[in-house]
Amino acid sequence: MTHRTRRSRRLLGAGLTAGVLISGVAAAAPAAAATPTVSCTSAEAGLAAKLKKDITAALANRKGTVAVGLYDRTTNTTCTLRASTAFDSASVVKVTVLSALLWDAQKTGRALTSREKTLATAMITKSDNASTSTLWKQLGTTKIKNFLTAAKMTQTKPGANGYWGLTQITVTDQQKLLKLLTAKNTVLTDASRAYVNTLMGKVVSAQRWGTPYGRPAGVSWHVKNGWLSRATNGWRVHSVGTFKGGGHDYVMTVLTHGNSTMNYGITTIQGVAKVIHKDLAAS
Repeated sequence: MTHRTRRSRRLLGAGLTAGVLISGVAAAAPAAAATPTVSCTSAEAGLAAKLKKDITAALANRKGTVAVGLYDRTTNTTCTLRASTAFDSASVVKVTVLSALLWDAQKTGRALTSREKTLATAMITKSDNASTSTLWKQLGTTKIKNFLTAAKMTQTKPGANGYWGLTQITVTDQQKLLKLLTAKNTVLTDASRAYVNTLMGKVVSAQRWGTPYGRPAGVSWHVKNGWLSRATNGWRVHSVGTFKGGGHDYVMTVLTHGNSTMNYGITTIQGVAKVIHKDLAAS
C-alpha cells in the first residue's frame, strides 16, 4: 500500500474530507421525486398531529434530504420521515462501533482494557477519527456485522475497506440503537449501556449542537453528531440524541445530506429538534 493510498483511506475514514469520492464506493441513493410526509402516532391526544404539523413546518423551506426519527416512551409517541433512506454515516457510526466493542467484550465476560477505554473516550467525546479507525480495525467487519444482527439493525451496511465513515445508516436502525441504549435489553448489559451514555453525555462543548438544541432545562442529553462532505450530495450532517426529564424519555435521530455547508445542515437539524422538544414539553 502506498503512502498516498494510506493517506486517502485515513482522510475518507475521518469523514471530514471535502469533495472526496472514491471510485467503486456507491453513494447513498437520492430521495424519490415524491416528497414523503412526516408520519406521527401517539397515545396522547393531539400530540401526533401537533408534532407532524410542526416538524413539517420546520422543514418547509429547507433544502437537501432530511430523515427524522422520534420515539418517546412516556407517551408512546413515534414520528418518522424517510425512515429507510440510506445515508453515509460519517461520525454517528461511532456509537455503533462502541456498542459493538462492548457487546463483543460481554460475550467473554471481560471488561474493556485501559487502552480500549482511552480510544473509546476520544472517539465519542471528541469524535477522534484515528481512535475510531483503530477500534474498527480491531473489531473487523465480521464482529460489527454480528452486533448489527444481534441489535436487529438490518438496514445498516458497514463501510468497506476500512471506510467506516461510509457505513450506510437509516433512521430506523439508529432509533433501534438509541432504544437499546436507553432501556434494559438482552443485547447490551446495563453496565455497557451506562458506559456509552456516560461518554455521549461528555461530548466536548463544540460538538453539542444538533438534537439537544432547544431542550428544556432539566432534561438530560446524550448526543453524537457526524459531518462529511463528498463530491455528490454535498454535506452529510447528522445528529442522534437521547433525552430524559420533564416527564418524558425520548430518542431522536435527524439525518441529512444535500447541504451546501455544514452549518446549513446543523441549522436544519436544530430547527427540527427545537419543535420536538417544545411540543413534548407542552404535552
